[in-house]
Amino acid sequence: MVDILCAVGVARRHEDAASTVRANRRWWDADADAYHAAHGEFLGDADFVWSPERLREADAHLLGEDLDGKTVLEVGCGAAMCSRWLIGQGAKPVAFDVSSGMLRHARAANGRTGIDVPLVQADAQHLPFAAARFDVAFTAFGAVPFVEDSARVMAEVARVLRPGGRWVFAMTHPMRWSFPDDPGPDGLTATMPYWDRTPYVEYAETGEPTYVEHHRTLGDRVRELAAAGFQLLDIVEPEWPAGHTEEWGQWSPLRGAILPGSAIYVCRLLPV
Repeated sequence: MVDILCAVGVARRHEDAASTVRANRRWWDADADAYHAAHGEFLGDADFVWSPERLREADAHLLGEDLDGKTVLEVGCGAAMCSRWLIGQGAKPVAFDVSSGMLRHARAANGRTGIDVPLVQADAQHLPFAAARFDVAFTAFGAVPFVEDSARVMAEVARVLRPGGRWVFAMTHPMRWSFPDDPGPDGLTATMPYWDRTPYVEYAETGEPTYVEHHRTLGDRVRELAAAGFQLLDIVEPEWPAGHTEEWGQWSPLRGAILPGSAIYVCRLLPV
């Protein structure tokens, strides 16, 4: 058995759809407990935080002003805290994740809060939902960079949304791909070509990938969305807020004062 959390090396190399999903499912299964121990307080059990910059949906309203009665799909939900918050706004969410470890935390949080979000285990490239099922879909740092074919994710989300439906997804800002994942001064010097789309891969002694992350440029994302039938309404680049001192991986006050750490794409499905 490969020890997922003890990778022996890091490389830029190509991984296909199957190896990417296999590696990341096993990674998040193995890391789920440590992830929530580190970030659970920040994320909450029934709160909706879009990014490490602490942008909250309660303030930003990126999903729309009135969510009462709306059917919502959370893509790559983790512990589904965002969907629990949405239930408090009158929405009707369904949440899914590829990782059984993450869904275990989602079930536990359902029990703690008494807010029962329907949970499904699924791959974002192959959604097990009927066409035109949802009014809104979203993800806060889930799924999109962790699959090989993110264009297929856009197409699948478009399939399950009703015409005019909103798709909002937050992820690491594409500019960050050029910089080392370091919250300190070393993370302020660009060392990698922004246009190099070769995946970031951590691997075991056997060479088997244990974690895979894919990069697409800003232009790539716009083209993916257009091909799937979406209108891009906005790209939100949250600024680092004053007084926020918590580091989260590569995010830090030092870097946040200079570089955008997150990008949130706000889209609408065009009528056919």
